[in-house]
Parts: sequence; C-alpha cells; structure tokens
Amino acid sequence: MKRLLIFLLPSLALAVCPVCIAGVGIGLGLSRYLGIDDLITGLWLGALVLSLFFWTIDWLDKRNIRFHYREILILLAYYLFLLLPLYSTNILSQKLEFLIKDKLFRGIILGSLIFYLSILFDKFLRTKNNNKVFFPFQRVIIPLSFLIFSSLVVYLVIK
Repeated sequence: MKRLLIFLLPSLALAVCPVCIAGVGIGLGLSRYLGIDDLITGLWLGALVLSLFFWTIDWLDKRNIRFHYREILILLAYYLFLLLPLYSTNILSQKLEFLIKDKLFRGIILGSLIFYLSILFDKFLRTKNNNKVFFPFQRVIIPLSFLIFSSLVVYLVIK
C-alpha cells in the first residue's frame, strides 16, 4: 500500500519535468500529421531523448542505483529506442546515407546539441545567482526558448 501512495504523492522537482516529456512526445506525433518539416521534428525528438536521459539519470541517482558505464549505456539505449523503430519503418533512410542526408536524423543530432547547450546555459545562470534561478520555471523556459528559437530559424532557412 505504501508503494502505491508514493505514486500519488507529489515529488521533488526533477531535472526535466515528466509532464513536459509527455507533451513533447504528443506534439511530435502531430508534427508529421500536420506536415511539419522533418528537420524541425528532429530538433524536438533530439531534445526529448536527451531530456529522458537526464531524467532517468536523476531518477537513478535518487535511488542510489549505480553501475559501470551507466550514463553512456542509458544514452545509447535511448537513441537506439528512437532510431531503430524509425529505421525499421522506413522513416529513416535504409541506406547508411541517412547519417548525412536524412533531415530527421540531422534534426535529432542538432536538437540534442541545442538542448544540451540550453541546459549548460541554465546551469551557468544559476551559478551566477548562488545556484538559484533568476525567475520561476527557468529550468523549463530556457530549454523551450532555445528549441522554439531554433525551430523558427530552421523554418525561415528552409522556407
């Protein structure tokens, strides 16, 4: 019974909000339906994978679960969980050229880099303010701002 109550009680703020992760996932499903360019969709997919990675590491740390090569194994697993279904359903090119030519794959890599830079920028801002945020929801607003701005830039460039 106590284990059931754990899921019903609010928890401490996590590295990346699980509700945000679900929202991004739903939004990505709609993007193809709405005809949004694969490069922009890839930006958000890359950010989603990296946010899941950080959230999982945070979850494991709180439960003191550690093992060798934990970070790299989890990161590779999440990228494989994303890329293998895309590859097997022919959304990604079946040739190795997808590493260079596929817009969705390039977007995933770019989105991961942008999301990582946004996390670094947020940490930089917090170190300047004695490890406190400058404004409410800073940890959510900064990554979303980076992704929205990047999406707009990509849209204007490919338009």
